[in-house]
Amino acid sequence: MIDEYDNGRKNSRDEQLKPLNIKKKPKRQTAIALKESEEWGDAPTISASGRGIIAENILQLAYENGIKVREDSALADMLAMIDIDSPIPSEAFMAVAEILSYVYQANGKPNPFNVQLKDDTE
Repeated sequence: MIDEYDNGRKNSRDEQLKPLNIKKKPKRQTAIALKESEEWGDAPTISASGRGIIAENILQLAYENGIKVREDSALADMLAMIDIDSPIPSEAFMAVAEILSYVYQANGKPNPFNVQLKDDTE
């Protein structure tokens, strides 16, 4: 039997044995839901945002409706500061495009980000 605690502190051996593939659930989750723009070329908008139990409800609704979820705590924290129905800020374009690309691929849909621009010089 291994003594897990030594004078109220965790044994360093136990800390070394902690699996690296297990993520610690944050104390207060943040969840953001994005909505595609209705006009082509417009940025996606934030359709829902919440922390704690509201975040859990957003995630539960996503899972129940087969909506793919991607974890990115830094992006979620940034987008949580934006008002509902507002477009995502330009600072988040690349990160959101990467996530949407993943979602389109996971859903078996053509990726709108794989378009080639016309070369007007020809």
